[in-house]
Amino acid sequence: MRHRSRMSSAQVAEALGWSLGKLSKLETGSRGTSPWEIGTLLGRCGADKATRDRVLAIAVEADTGNFVRRNTPSADTLLALTLHENAARTVMAYEPLTVPSLAQTEDYATVLTGDRSVARARAARQDNLRRPTGPETVIFVHEAALRLVVGGTKVMRDQMLRLTLMCGWSNFSLLVVPMAANSHGALRNPATLLTFASPTKPLAYTETDSATVFHDDPAVITEYEAKMRALNHLVLSAEQSREVFARWADAYDKRGR
Repeated sequence: MRHRSRMSSAQVAEALGWSLGKLSKLETGSRGTSPWEIGTLLGRCGADKATRDRVLAIAVEADTGNFVRRNTPSADTLLALTLHENAARTVMAYEPLTVPSLAQTEDYATVLTGDRSVARARAARQDNLRRPTGPETVIFVHEAALRLVVGGTKVMRDQMLRLTLMCGWSNFSLLVVPMAANSHGALRNPATLLTFASPTKPLAYTETDSATVFHDDPAVITEYEAKMRALNHLVLSAEQSREVFARWADAYDKRGR
């Protein structure tokens, strides 16, 4: 809200009688504060009522190590997710039966969600991660997702070509979990893990049909880290994975002729 109001931190701190250090720590989340002070800050930055109500509702939430946000209509449009992806240093993502969201084409995403605007928001997330200062991103793709036909052979061919192309992107690693991989509990549920520069704690999240559950509890993060390590032991090499994507692209191309 301060950036939207085009006010510098010095201007806001002076207007509120705060030190620059207090405002900086509040904005980075490295210090606590009261709902009254947050309301004062929002008012000084000219926040509208809807924004004030939303931020203050978040401010009084108990810190239980997790929080839930309803998908409206999907996680792709959640501000909490966008802000964390913008700030992430690393991203690791896995989905068991479909190509992970961060690697989907717009057509593939549209078939899955039934909403072209959601698909565009998903594509925008990918573009954000691909920026020069974007995070190191690792995407685990189960081979079952390559076999499951979404939207027909053309959609699948284009999706496989996209995966093959993404293997050449800087800061991106796409790794295939082969069908022949040993069964492991890590394969069962989707998960995404993000890490950040200090002092921000790692964050994990899982999307359900109606809500996205975020976790920053250290014990839960440890479980997600173990899951990612397990997945990393099951995957093919980067070069082998690229060959698998290219082979499936060729297979779907031949089916569509």
